[in-house]
Amino acid sequence: MTVDVPQLVAQAREGRPRAVARLISLVEGASPQLREVMAALAPLTGNAYVVGLTGSPGVGKSTSTSALVTAYRKAGKRVGVLAVDPSSPFSGGALLGDRVRMSDHASDPGVYIRSMATRGHLGGLAWAAPQAIRVLDAAGCDVVLVETVGVGQSEVEIASQADTSVVLLAPGMGDGIQAAKAGILEIGDVYVVNKADRDGADATARELNHMLGLGESRGPGDWRPPIVKTVAARAEGIDELVEALEKHRAWSEEHGQLTARRVARAAREVETIAVTALRSRIGDLHGDRRLDALAERVVAGSLDPYAASDELLASLTAEG
Repeated sequence: MTVDVPQLVAQAREGRPRAVARLISLVEGASPQLREVMAALAPLTGNAYVVGLTGSPGVGKSTSTSALVTAYRKAGKRVGVLAVDPSSPFSGGALLGDRVRMSDHASDPGVYIRSMATRGHLGGLAWAAPQAIRVLDAAGCDVVLVETVGVGQSEVEIASQADTSVVLLAPGMGDGIQAAKAGILEIGDVYVVNKADRDGADATARELNHMLGLGESRGPGDWRPPIVKTVAARAEGIDELVEALEKHRAWSEEHGQLTARRVARAAREVETIAVTALRSRIGDLHGDRRLDALAERVVAGSLDPYAASDELLASLTAEG
């Protein structure tokens, strides 16, 4: 079923949640009209500030996200939330519980909350997240909060999608900093020790500060990631967190990092779309005599796999 894309985009710009939901559904479903949707949205994007929140399971990402929504709404900003949940490896479905936890904002017309399943995509985000961010941006959100699934060392994709990346930790969760140091502790612009009313919060902050000090050397004008202690369930420290986010935004704009990040983000998005299209075309070759002929030559030793790949790409390019 085709939709009237210009009308849908106009309704989304008016803040109609059903229109925003429909646009994101077109993105998630890889609709045949997706190209038309993205073309209509392109001139309307570039205004939202994207904040990513990541961390291990149980550190309070959803609670912190909800508290940030409240703070930004008090400041009069429209807020979009993408809450990513893991998909079941058996059914493919997802609990999408983050939306339940943020139900306090469900009736606020200035807040749009969308839960997305990873659908097996690694990295802590759903594969459709970049273009869903575009939808929320075009729909007039001033701030887009992206909450990842509970992540470990290597799920650092949020750093490539956010203008500011927030890494959350909590005391009393084992040697969390050691477990995370090879990955997410290297991508944060702001670090949060949540549940700071628990024993060990000060020690966690000290250890985190020490580890950050062991990182790459920073020049006089470089950004030094701050460490903010919060109790998100009681909204304690949230104003300080918002202040840290705004400081990073100001620094990024002053030093040209905001534009650089957004250009890099767009480059990755273009690359992903191109690679996906190419993979699809190669997938269509299964059973095609050209691919079989190249494979036979590789088996016979008359052609190496890299040369065969070059020939296949050349053939596809000639067709395109």
